Formats: sequence, structure tokens, C-alpha cells
Amino acid sequence: MSEKEEQDLPMNDGPAKPAMREALVAAAFELFLERGFEQTTIDDIVSLAGVGRRSFFRYFPAKEDVVFPDHERSLAEMTEFLESGTGEEDPVKHACDAARLVLRMYAEQPSFSVQRYRLTRKVPGLRAYELSVVWRYEHTLAAYLRGRFADRPDGPLRADVTAAAVVAAHNHALRTWLRSGGESDWVAEVDAAMAFVTGTWNDRPGGENGAGGEHGESAESGADDVVVLVASRRAPLWKMVQGIESALGDAHRL
Repeated sequence: MSEKEEQDLPMNDGPAKPAMREALVAAAFELFLERGFEQTTIDDIVSLAGVGRRSFFRYFPAKEDVVFPDHERSLAEMTEFLESGTGEEDPVKHACDAARLVLRMYAEQPSFSVQRYRLTRKVPGLRAYELSVVWRYEHTLAAYLRGRFADRPDGPLRADVTAAAVVAAHNHALRTWLRSGGESDWVAEVDAAMAFVTGTWNDRPGGENGAGGEHGESAESGADDVVVLVASRRAPLWKMVQGIESALGDAHRL
């Protein structure tokens, strides 16, 4: 596509935008795996994708950003989830549930996630970029927890340490899953990691977290529970999961 043809494209092209974004990501990873990250230029990527340079920068500020195309959306969903709390829920558990959203994002695209993990391990610049992304997640969790622990003398310290623990546990579960090639049970991995965090850092009485454990069966739950969920097609997955969990109770967490 020539620069003139690209200029003639309508700016509000709706469905074409996600398709172009995905095409750029697919072209980039094809070249990264074939030539290496450092040896691939933005010109190489747009040439393979069949678009102009301006189209690349419309979606990605730099070449590194095309390796992590989904983190802005994931961070926004985490922030929205944290803000959706009523203020009555256990803050540590709520922070852990927010971290689950990030791992679920990776699990939605196992092949891509494993490819990215292997690429990132080889490129120091990408590892540094990834650390900056991780810091943003940790900062978001810490800000939420600071608000929830504001009435405690050790509130800021507790918030920062707990947020770091949540991120470390999440990353342990994520890397375990990625090292398996995306074959292990990511739900079990993150469940175990988050249970460790809540068990270590939650100082509420044990009964407040559910007598049957996070995934145990409730004495009152029946085998024939039926839930009908009505949600907007544009609603994020976590909202639908949250609605189901609210109806069934924590004992039926997805």
C-alpha cells in the first residue's frame, strides 16, 4: 500500500482497525522469530503487513510495544476491577483476584504468550521493557491497597509489601505455566500462588475468607445450581465472571 493510498483510508474505519493491529503483531512476530528482534526493523514489519509506517505508529509508539500489545487493555481492566469493589470485600483477596485477570489474558493466547516469553528471555531490552510493565501493575495494586489500609499506622508499608507479594506470586504462576509451553493448568497455578499470598498477608479472621476454603464446596451449595447471566456483548470477561461468582458464591469460583 502506498503512502497516498494510506492517506485516503478513512480514519474511522471501525472493524478494520483491530484487523490491522493484529496483522502488525503477526508480521512482527513472524520476523522476530525468523530474524531476531534486533535485526527486524519497523520498515520490515510494515512491509510484511502490507501497510505504511504511519499505520504502525497509529497503534504502537515503538517496536517494543508490538511485543506487548495487550497490556494497556489488561491494565485498564485491572484498574476497573479494583475500583468496582464495594469497600467491604477483603482487600488482599480483591487484589489477588485483580491479578488473576492478567494471567487470564496470557492464557487466552497460549501460543503467542509462550512465543513472547521465549523472545523476551533472549532480548535484554525486552526484559527491561517487561519490568516497566510489571511495575505499572504493582503500582496500580499498591495504590488500591493504600486506600484500603489508610486507617492503619502501617498502611503504606503494608500496601506496598502486599502489592509486591501479589505480583511476585502472579509472576511465579505465570512463569511456571509458560515454562510448560502453556500445557500446565494455569488456573491451579494461580490459585495456589494467590492462596499463599492471602494466607500470608491477610490478617482478617479465617472465617471471613470462607469456611470451605477458596475453592471448597459449600455445605449449602447444590450440584444442580443453574445461573442465567444477562450481560452486554461489549462487557469485559471479568465482569461476567464476577456476576457468576456473585450468584454462586466464592465456593464456585471459576
